[in-house]
Amino acid sequence: MKFEVTLMLLAVLLSTLCFSSCGTESKKKLQIGIKKRVDNCPIKSRKTDTLHMHYTGKLEDGSEFDSSIPRGQPFTFTLGTGQVIKGWDQGLLGMCEGEKRKLVIPSELGYGERGAPPKIPGGATLIFEVELLKIERRSDL
Repeated sequence: MKFEVTLMLLAVLLSTLCFSSCGTESKKKLQIGIKKRVDNCPIKSRKTDTLHMHYTGKLEDGSEFDSSIPRGQPFTFTLGTGQVIKGWDQGLLGMCEGEKRKLVIPSELGYGERGAPPKIPGGATLIFEVELLKIERRSDL
């Protein structure tokens, strides 16, 4: 009886340890790679700037789910206001006009467990190639 209780306690302890440490280890971080730097950068993107971007989004298997390039129309949004996924709000800060980045966005900073059917499955890591074409900043009042 004592042996069974000890084994049960050990099993509970191990599952608790794995739950707390395994859960945090599996959390992935946003990865930001600079593909093209800009020499002259008088202004860097910050929250509340309106950004004009070209992008291509792919899944980890290389399949493309969206791109602004074939449309010939840059995607425009306000940075840091929740108009885009968290991985973009974080990964596009401090960019220069003309700069290109590669963002590897874990699902927690993308579309999460629900995904964005039919093209983006739940739990998907997203890979974006982005280019900042223009920054619009409201003049400080």
